[in-house]
Amino acid sequence: MKLHEFKFELPEDLVALHPARNRDESRLMVVHRATGQIEHRTFKDILDYFVEGDVFAFNDTKVFPARLYGNKEKTGAKIEVFLLRELNKELRLWDVLVDPARKIRVGNKLYFGESDMVAEVIDNTTSRGRTIKFLFDGTDEEFRKALYELGETPLPKEVINRETEPADKERYQTIYAEHIGAVAAPSAGLHFTREVMKRMEIKGIEPAFVTLHVGLGTFRTVDVEDLTKHKMDSENFVVTTPACEVVNKALDTKKRVCAVGTTTVRAMEASVSANGRMKPTQGWIDRFIFPPHDFKIANCLLTNFHMPESTLIMLAAAFAGYPLLMEAYKEAIKEKYKFFSYGDAMLIL
Repeated sequence: MKLHEFKFELPEDLVALHPARNRDESRLMVVHRATGQIEHRTFKDILDYFVEGDVFAFNDTKVFPARLYGNKEKTGAKIEVFLLRELNKELRLWDVLVDPARKIRVGNKLYFGESDMVAEVIDNTTSRGRTIKFLFDGTDEEFRKALYELGETPLPKEVINRETEPADKERYQTIYAEHIGAVAAPSAGLHFTREVMKRMEIKGIEPAFVTLHVGLGTFRTVDVEDLTKHKMDSENFVVTTPACEVVNKALDTKKRVCAVGTTTVRAMEASVSANGRMKPTQGWIDRFIFPPHDFKIANCLLTNFHMPESTLIMLAAAFAGYPLLMEAYKEAIKEKYKFFSYGDAMLIL
């Protein structure tokens, strides 16, 4: 498929700047692949479509406060530093993006607030990318505590164009987040509440947890018309034995396995064994999924409404079928569903 096939006009006011007042009060569009039927529900109704023995597969990555603001030595210029990934724990080396990049060169030092945190730029990686080394006297625990105090919730400000608010610290995180490492939230999971999870348990719907540390590459725009030429950034993932056991049992008994979010799908697809079941796997994944694609594990998908020409809408189109998904998006715009991380949800059955 071609990039232009995923282009559509999205009214600016449909991009959600804030989440719903309560997580499970987001709207839910239900799309039936077998019939093409589209239903309009509320998220808390989601369990109406599942029975005992079905599985929800969640991505339990935890967002860390990856956006820091510092000042350049001598000039005092304000610099944004976005932490992408830790390269070396002992040396405190990090892969980061800096803005404005033109002011930051190898050898520059950055100072953060009134704290003792200083970083030195030791390499250029891309036009905005740098490798920095934090110069910090203290234990690893003290270093991470200092980073957390300095950092800000990393809302994708290119889309959610507003200042970060205190409420974002809690709302831009799933309630089951456990393993720190993401710079963006797996947004389909933001709709789940403790009440919904309890109702799942009572109904006999099993949870399975995989981990994929969402990187900024998830939101990176595709700039090639031929989708086969697009390269995804690598993201670290882990699929455990307990998760495989829960999911494989559901598949063996012909139950529903619902992937909560596109990142969960990618982790599951990366763990497929020769017999079409999940196997324990970990490592780095850069798999780009777009139509057509034969999904091996998940047989239904919960996802948010995504931006035009994004890799996320392409995966959703591969799952739902391109014509049906684009029809659903047309309906979503007409019915004024909210888009992006803080927006509404779509369940594809």
